[in-house]
Amino acid sequence: MGMKRLLFPAYGLWCWVVFITLSLGATVSMAVVPGIHRRRLIVHYTARGIFWLAGRPVKVEGLEHLPDGPCVVVANHASYVDGVVLQAALPPRFAYMVKREMASVPLASFLLRRVGTHFIDRRDPRGGAADARRVQRSAATGQSIAAFPEGTFSEKPGVGRFLGGAFAAAAKAGLPVVPAAINGARDMLPSNRALPIPAQIHVRILPPIAPSSGTDRGSIHALRDAARLAVVSAVNEPDLEA
Repeated sequence: MGMKRLLFPAYGLWCWVVFITLSLGATVSMAVVPGIHRRRLIVHYTARGIFWLAGRPVKVEGLEHLPDGPCVVVANHASYVDGVVLQAALPPRFAYMVKREMASVPLASFLLRRVGTHFIDRRDPRGGAADARRVQRSAATGQSIAAFPEGTFSEKPGVGRFLGGAFAAAAKAGLPVVPAAINGARDMLPSNRALPIPAQIHVRILPPIAPSSGTDRGSIHALRDAARLAVVSAVNEPDLEA
């Protein structure tokens, strides 16, 4: 136990050194590299490199479930590292939906904007509606999107309520929804800890759910509920809505 007290802080500090160093390198590269696909490749391999140098490469299962064409991937949200996890796990063709608060974080904001991220306002209904319309236009042009429909996470383990924005975009663009289950991220860096600890992160991509035949609220909610049920069944955490 005494050895763990010494090793865990050292490991956590090493993880932060790796994250900051590689992120700064990615920022410099993305400032000069043209083309959004090239910039997404940089982010993808940077994210993979972070976990590799941390000694915990992300394990990914079910990539064959991703359609060849555009889709909407939705995943549970349990940790600060979830965004980096999905960047490492998914191919670099996805635009991400993130909470608008991230737009005010200098380094993160620059990186996210350079890869075509959609910032979503969860607090202002009018701002959120405008953001949702932009996401829907993006989906309608055939762009793949990844989102954390819980919007945020808490200290309490479990899968919370899914918001409807990603599912409305999928339904209105006629895109399949692909549920994804992230396990282990909360173990590595929960919301009440500043330093990561060693933990294996596993991403499981689940079979796609066909786009809804309707775009009314009931159809969108049915699509949301089906995706949430799939995620809950594959996550090692309780259903907070049960």
